[in-house]
Amino acid sequence: MDCGPGPSLYPLHRCKTIHLVRHAQGLHNVEGEKNYKAYLNPEYLDAPLTQLGWQQVDNLRKHVHASGLSKRVELVVTSPLLRTLQTAVGVFGGEGYTDRTNPLPLMVANVGSSGRAAISSHNSPPFIAVEDCREHFGVHPCDKRHDVSDYQFLFPAVDFSLIETDEDVLWKADVRESTEELAARGLKFLNWLWTRKEKEIAIVTHSGFLVHTLRAFGNDCVPSVKKEMCTRFANCELRSMVIVDRSMIGSDVSTTNYPGKVPPGSDLPSDDAEEEAPNSI
Repeated sequence: MDCGPGPSLYPLHRCKTIHLVRHAQGLHNVEGEKNYKAYLNPEYLDAPLTQLGWQQVDNLRKHVHASGLSKRVELVVTSPLLRTLQTAVGVFGGEGYTDRTNPLPLMVANVGSSGRAAISSHNSPPFIAVEDCREHFGVHPCDKRHDVSDYQFLFPAVDFSLIETDEDVLWKADVRESTEELAARGLKFLNWLWTRKEKEIAIVTHSGFLVHTLRAFGNDCVPSVKKEMCTRFANCELRSMVIVDRSMIGSDVSTTNYPGKVPPGSDLPSDDAEEEAPNSI
């Protein structure tokens, strides 16, 4: 039977649940909403969250805990910009970091002049920074990151090992990445997710990355579902989706399937027996 409108089935071990989050309000968003040219202002280089942005983080964090999501997420992937790093650790990190005998903090105190206390990594999932889920490369100073060595001091428990260069060599002052290039990078990122063993992953990223990546999907859905997927994200919005490995990229075996017939015994179904029975003469 061909798949059409309505429910469809797919093996669970060939699916991943992803929780997509756009960063909370950044300093550049405030002026940029008034005047697009503000995004060219060098004062907004790697812009931090505003105080309103931190309130948005606090509210999403409450939702993540109330919904039980905080206990299910196995990995947090974040874009390596200040606003996404702050959002990621603020939403999915541990409580306040007060005991220096605890593991390294996810964030030290007062990052980005936020006035925020340090955030603990205790009882939190691992965090990893990935360049491929950044915003458009180039031209806008707010989309240029600081050196990794700076971030490693500010976010000690975040894993930056997948970032190849300390300096941001992907951002060019006079060349803006096209939407087609960004969408291709988004698909590359999703393929990378299939190399991970985790089945439930949170991704903290940017508006442009999300909308242009997601527009490549949903063409086989009814228009209302595609619209639900592809509408631009608000600051600190979270949407949960399932991605399916139809191309057999992943190699994971099921952890819940059970082969049956243990111990072995006769198990020919009655309908199969009828098909295999010789025609009577």
